[in-house]
Amino acid sequence: MLALVLIGLLFGFTNQRNDLRKLKGVEVEFTDENSPFITLSTVNKLLIQNSDSVTSIAKETLVLKEMESRLVQHPMVRDAQVFVTVDGELRAKIEQRKPIGRVAGSPNYYVDEDGSKMPLSKVYAARVPLITGTSKNNFAELKPLLLKLREDEFMNQSVVGLHKNSDGTVELKMRMMNFKVSFGKVKDIDKKFQNFKAFYKKAKKDKTLTAYNLVNLQFGNQVVAIKK
Repeated sequence: MLALVLIGLLFGFTNQRNDLRKLKGVEVEFTDENSPFITLSTVNKLLIQNSDSVTSIAKETLVLKEMESRLVQHPMVRDAQVFVTVDGELRAKIEQRKPIGRVAGSPNYYVDEDGSKMPLSKVYAARVPLITGTSKNNFAELKPLLLKLREDEFMNQSVVGLHKNSDGTVELKMRMMNFKVSFGKVKDIDKKFQNFKAFYKKAKKDKTLTAYNLVNLQFGNQVVAIKK
């Protein structure tokens, strides 16, 4: 019995010494493929707050859930996990919000892949379609179309902007093309993409791409192209 008590006391003493150990450093990992919209310096400040450096913090004083909460409250962060490694290093895994469109407004802002409003970053500018027009909910209704544009390599390379009219219809602004594309309502997206790509392929083969002023995708299976 005495041996068990001594082992328990020794274990408790070891744990106490381990808790009092200072952290060795901090490592931040961005888990998404985007370039950072938030600086490492900002992340460090959110983690350690009033401390001069992470190495001045004892492990016992850490409240990891509070650290995660501070990170998630940052407008560029979607999710965060904070933990301490066995050798005493503080690590943060951060998932950033992912913009899929940029709204031309006062001020400008992004629409992220959750359909939510996201501020611009001072660190990095995302290359996403520019959105203009009118909306009562920060253009969240364009989310399905913006996600499909991101997934389709040809359309992603071709479309540089979207304009939403007051009646809910959408116009696509194309890169290196002199015609407008009337997409219509945000529905039947895959079919409309397929129809446009078929039209583009044929018009390019016939060398008539520059002859058109408007390409209308609103009429089911057919593409209505109006010449200049």
